[in-house]
Amino acid sequence: MSDQVKSTNITWHHGDITREDRERMNGHRSCVVWFTGLSGSGKSTIAHAVDNLLFERGCRAYVLDGDNVRHGLNRNLGFSPEDRTENIRRIGEVAHLFVQAGVIALTAFISPYRSDRDNARKTAGDDFIEVYVKCDLDVCEARDTKGLYKKARAGEVKEFTGISAPYEEPLQPELILDTAQETVDESAFRVLAVLKRRGIID
Repeated sequence: MSDQVKSTNITWHHGDITREDRERMNGHRSCVVWFTGLSGSGKSTIAHAVDNLLFERGCRAYVLDGDNVRHGLNRNLGFSPEDRTENIRRIGEVAHLFVQAGVIALTAFISPYRSDRDNARKTAGDDFIEVYVKCDLDVCEARDTKGLYKKARAGEVKEFTGISAPYEEPLQPELILDTAQETVDESAFRVLAVLKRRGIID
């Protein structure tokens, strides 16, 4: 899809309540935690585990999950390279709005292309934390939590990341989680540790 700007005669309307006001009310800063990795690597599972931990601490957070978003906002997008790029562009913008609302946005998307993740980082600026949920293809395929690898191998699912479509590993993520070696809880607490070091939460 073209990134051509078609909207004209628009002006950003600034509200009276600032992001800083919302963060002060929430008792924590906001940011984007961007989980990326192959299907079955554990992105959504870990994102929700982190969400649970933050909720227990009284923090305002929300998980933007790849499949969930495709049920509504991005239901008109497929899995071609162009549609994947537009999928991530939209989510980058939505996550940025969450940050402005004082919320910790936890995004769980394969987001296979570095350029798309880099653009999401540019949108969020210093508020972006990339978490590479690293898991070897054979482990993800053995899990096959959604039965998609079997279908992809049979040719029933086209443009499937890791099988018939590429995945570009992050070069310098803020955190790498090896989900073949560590538990969900261990991974979730490591994410929390990064949020503490960054001053997002106490």
